Amino acid sequence: MFKEGEVRIPSGCAVSAIFSRKRKPINGAEIINSISVMHDRSNGLGGGFAAYGIYPEYTDYYALHLFYDTEEAKKNCESFLEHHFDVIKAEEIPTRKVKNVTNEPLIWRYFATPLPAKLVSSQLDEREYVSQCVFSINGKIDGAYVFSSGKDMGVFKAMGFPEDVGRFYRLEEYNGYCFTAHGRYPTNTPGWWGGAHPFSLLDYSVVHNGEISSYDTNRRAMEMYGYKCALQTDTEVIAYIIDWLNRKKGLTFEEIAGVVAAPFWTTIEKMPEPKKSIAEYLRKTFPAQLITGPFSILVGFEGGLMALNDRLKLRSLVVAEKDDRVYMASEEAAIRVIEPNAENVFAPMGGEPIIVTLDEEGGHN
Repeated sequence: MFKEGEVRIPSGCAVSAIFSRKRKPINGAEIINSISVMHDRSNGLGGGFAAYGIYPEYTDYYALHLFYDTEEAKKNCESFLEHHFDVIKAEEIPTRKVKNVTNEPLIWRYFATPLPAKLVSSQLDEREYVSQCVFSINGKIDGAYVFSSGKDMGVFKAMGFPEDVGRFYRLEEYNGYCFTAHGRYPTNTPGWWGGAHPFSLLDYSVVHNGEISSYDTNRRAMEMYGYKCALQTDTEVIAYIIDWLNRKKGLTFEEIAGVVAAPFWTTIEKMPEPKKSIAEYLRKTFPAQLITGPFSILVGFEGGLMALNDRLKLRSLVVAEKDDRVYMASEEAAIRVIEPNAENVFAPMGGEPIIVTLDEEGGHN
């Protein structure tokens, strides 16, 4: 196996998503079929999925998905988890042997909630406590990596083509209200299990097609706030930017789009009020979170999904609807293969966020 950087290859990558506004169950086989149409956008150096609403029997617990390099790493991590969480279930994530998915680590999941005494003594809110535990595991326990840590959702990723990764994780056995998918064709960073998309923290997940020219600026800014970028893939920092802006700074996803894909100053000058003042405030307040370079991203979060292009629209992105479903993908073909009668098909403008959320009746009872 080679790591990209040794051989120069053109930019590719594919993203796809399905979302049910009424929380009707979507089977994981559908997202596999969608992403497989864009096979040539990937090169086998990474594929992955994020799925929401898949753990209805454990909705009050964080679903921690982990890779382990060794049994010793697993033992050390489980000791850490026992000291910080009440773990109600621990199990290997079900997989099957697939020809093109090899060198797999140990893959486990834990349904857990913070120990009350530990949470109180930490003086942190619950979500910050969990995120700090994730960073502690990933930074201090050699050979252990938390790659998913939200409630009622999970990330499934690996080295391989995305359709093979989906079959490896037996996604057809999962039903949820939202799935996102990614096929990787890295151009600047290595291909490895932890570097595959999606990147996730708590219930936020990001799949990304493109490159981040501003990565060093974005990374340094986020590390000032305690985030650790150690996964050799620029997309990781987008997940942390989303988490910081939404969870810690309280910005809406529309406002977040106005930060990471901020309009040019010349565009802002022509905006009517109060839109102009809001855009100016976001650009001046969060300049280090502006992402430059070509990109299209899909951001999953509890109860919602956002699609966003860079402000020059240098990467393809298509959106469509049918009944209560919304579809998003790099190519229209990836939508038509699972919904031939898709309606309202369009390509969002650069910097224009497309945000969908569950209808009120589609939420939890």
